[in-house]
Order: sequence, then C-alpha cells, then structure tokens
Amino acid sequence: MKKLINDPRSVVEESLQGFGQAHPELVTVNPDPIFVTRKDAPVNGKVGLVSGGGSGHEPLHAGFVGRGMLDAAVPGAVFTSPTPDQILPATLAVNSGAGVVHIVKNYTGDVLNFETAAELSEAEGVNVRTVLVNDDVAVEDSLYTAGRRGVGGTVLVEKIAGAAAERGDDLDAVAAIGERVNSHVRTMGVALTACTVPHAGKPSFDLAEDEIEIGIGIHGEPGRHRIPMENADGITDRLLEPVLSDLGITSGDKVLLFVNGMGGTPLSELYIVYRRAAQVLADRGAAVERSLVGNYITALEMQGCSISVLRLDDELTELWDAPVHTAALRWGV
Repeated sequence: MKKLINDPRSVVEESLQGFGQAHPELVTVNPDPIFVTRKDAPVNGKVGLVSGGGSGHEPLHAGFVGRGMLDAAVPGAVFTSPTPDQILPATLAVNSGAGVVHIVKNYTGDVLNFETAAELSEAEGVNVRTVLVNDDVAVEDSLYTAGRRGVGGTVLVEKIAGAAAERGDDLDAVAAIGERVNSHVRTMGVALTACTVPHAGKPSFDLAEDEIEIGIGIHGEPGRHRIPMENADGITDRLLEPVLSDLGITSGDKVLLFVNGMGGTPLSELYIVYRRAAQVLADRGAAVERSLVGNYITALEMQGCSISVLRLDDELTELWDAPVHTAALRWGV
C-alpha cells in the first residue's frame, strides 16, 4: 500500500486539520469530538443543516460546508459512521432556534447514530427533522443497508435543501424540499478497480484486470453483477437505463445530469461518460437543463463513476442555481 499518510490511525484527524487550515474563511474544525461547522455558525434565524458519514468520500461532507449548503459535517473514521457523541454537539453548534435538518445516507450505522443524536438533540430543546437519502437503484439491500443505499444524490439533496434554508424556509419546508429531491433522483455506479482502506492495507475486494462491477456502492460493497470490461458507451448505457426506468423519464422532462467520479477516474473519462449519457437523454426527448461533472462523492482512490439523474421543476432549478460558497461547490457569490 502506497498512500500519502503518516499513520493509518490518524488519517481523518490530520486530513481535517489540513482542510481547516486550507479554508479558514469558510469553516471551523472542532477537534474533539471532530466535526466541521460554517465559520459563521449558527446563522441567526436560519434552519441548520447537518450531514455526515464515514470519511473516504471527500469532498463529501466537509467540502460542502458553507453558505448555501451545509452548516455542519460530521466525519466518522474511513467508511465508518460518526457517533452520536459527535453528531449531537455539531447539531447544537448550528442551531439558531429555527431547528436543524439531518441529511442522512441510508446506511445502517448512519441511520441509527443520527436517530440517537436527534433524540438527544430534542431533549436539549432542538427541533430536528431527518431526510433519508436512498437514491441508489442498483440493489435493494446490502451488507450496509436495509433498502436502497444513499449515494450520489446526497450531493444534490444537500445543495438544494441548503439553498432552501438559506432563503429562509422554515424547518418543515426545508425537510420537505430535501425529501422531494430524494424522491426525484436516482443513481447507479460502476467500479473498475477496488480501493484500499488505510487501516486495512489491502484492496477491499478483488476484481480481475478485465472485470468491472456494475452497481457498486461507495464503500466497495457488491453491486448487481460482475461483467467483462466494456467501452465507455456500453458501461454508460448499463448505468443509465435502470436510472431512467426507475424515474420514469419521458419526453419533455427536464433533468439535472450528474456524472460523479469515484476518486481515481480522470475528468477526461468522466466527460466521455457525460457525453453518452446526455446523448441517451436527448434521444428520449429529455432536456438536460443543468449538469455537474467531477469527483464529489468518492470511494478513496477507486476507479469508476456513478450517474445521477434528477428530475427538475422550476423551484428545484431555482434552488440549484442559488448562490453557494463551499470548498467544493462555489457559484453565484
């Protein structure tokens, strides 16, 4: 294993120290327990947004802390849920009196620990709502979940719900917007190679040189099936068809197309995937109104990608376009 680390046990702590030092105008990193907040948190009168999960998916979640998106991010160890002892103080730190929305990916550890933290927050007098993200169409259940996994759609939920909170929506309205985005987005991914968790020191699964895993999760958990390597267009079609079928995309629909890298795939290849996906959507008569391409929710250094499609309406488009100022997403500011 060759990685730019010092000690596998200190990867998350040292990475967050560097993140805070690189973006002091945006965030504050709390060292013990570890969580990240907006520099200006809590924002008076604004609903707070908190998300989190295992580290190894950078820039998710800390990279999305800032104006127009998250108020706090709670990182666990690599591919491991944060604890209620982290989530509770992060929730309290961003509560301005308007309540807090937890955005939670559907993994068993995340769900249980955020549930516990929400109960503890309520006991402290903080109103909490939870938006559960479960946009993955690849599998219904996995080693990590009951039901569908939360994957690339998480980025879109955080951006759009964050914009709703920034414009002054109340607690229930912000949660409703997040749930609406989740109901209108679907995702599917592929792995070309495995990733290596630092404390494990070896690849998390075995893939032959000529094999790919269709429907992979963001922790390297299995997908739908393993097949021989194909060209980019063939792989794109395999990922996109289940997404469009599940959403029921038809002629006249307006969508946001999000091609996400898993950490080890060059942008040049992601744009080849985007090109084909946009062509397939055009052939169906759907209009790609907005787009996002890049590494936004990764699996360490895994080679591969995911494709997310969000059905847009006028309000969701307006909220997507709203100003955002974070380390990883920045426009309109």
